[in-house]
Amino acid sequence: MTVNRKRLLLPNTMARAGWAIAEARDDVDAISYPPSMPTPDFHALLADIDGVALALTRFGAPELAVSPRMKVVARIGVGFDTVDVPVLMAKRIPLMTVGIANSVSVAEQAFNLLCHLAKHNVQHDAFVRAGTWREQMTSFPLDFFEKTVLVIGFGRIGTRFVRRALAFEMRVLVYDPYVPAESIRAAGAEPVTDLDAAVAEADFITVHCPKNAETIDMFDAARLGRMKPTAYIVNTARGGIINEQALADILAAEKIAGAGIDVFEKEPAPVDHPLLKLRNCVVAPHMAGVTKEAMDRMAVVAVNNILSVLDGTPIKENAVNPEVFA
Repeated sequence: MTVNRKRLLLPNTMARAGWAIAEARDDVDAISYPPSMPTPDFHALLADIDGVALALTRFGAPELAVSPRMKVVARIGVGFDTVDVPVLMAKRIPLMTVGIANSVSVAEQAFNLLCHLAKHNVQHDAFVRAGTWREQMTSFPLDFFEKTVLVIGFGRIGTRFVRRALAFEMRVLVYDPYVPAESIRAAGAEPVTDLDAAVAEADFITVHCPKNAETIDMFDAARLGRMKPTAYIVNTARGGIINEQALADILAAEKIAGAGIDVFEKEPAPVDHPLLKLRNCVVAPHMAGVTKEAMDRMAVVAVNNILSVLDGTPIKENAVNPEVFA
């Protein structure tokens, strides 16, 4: 009997746990590709592929034009700003993401960045290594207890951050115009509708919203200027939600206490980026959702997402555009 083989294109950087699922199927061919390969070479691989998993590789009209068999596109992550969703919609091709597979990891890293900032970990480490102990200390760490944190976005990651903040006995404000106020209150947080007023009130701000036309430059010079001089801001969502030059300017002028940035508008961030020159800015290479455990979870979910569509039993809750299944 002829087996209708399903051909998957998977990045060679994907965790082994995901590869194992594909390799266990006797009706699947899994083809490896390096995510950094030249675009023409990537296009050449797409000709006979039924489903592709993407790390940071872009996928849009040029890619779909050379993918006559494509039935499903999956991101090994939750963001999808590198994928042209309307192009996929036009061909009724689902775009799948990994749901909550890395939500805990991102929430933990957001809190970790706040800890680094509020507890002055980097400075204290440097003091001890330099042999100055406390002699050069000009300010002291902060408690989280009874401080106000403003959470931007109450989705899969924002909700998890809220739980952690409440465990530290913080007062939690949530700004998300797309979530009912009752849902936010039920989680123990306070819903806010006036973002500027909430920014002015917060001791800490953490960003967990998608990047789109509404949120690009959400934190521009004017809004950053409303922050307390003692406040900190963290971004583990997407570069560009906080205007980077405006943030660099306000940090350089010491008009806010500090920032923790895991994501940049251009990645990798250039070595001469203004934020990298500032001691009151802690940075990371877009690693919030990339832990050992999260990589395994994301790989498993991404491959299962692809196979679910090809098997005719799609995991609809992981689809960005579930209307294609109607």
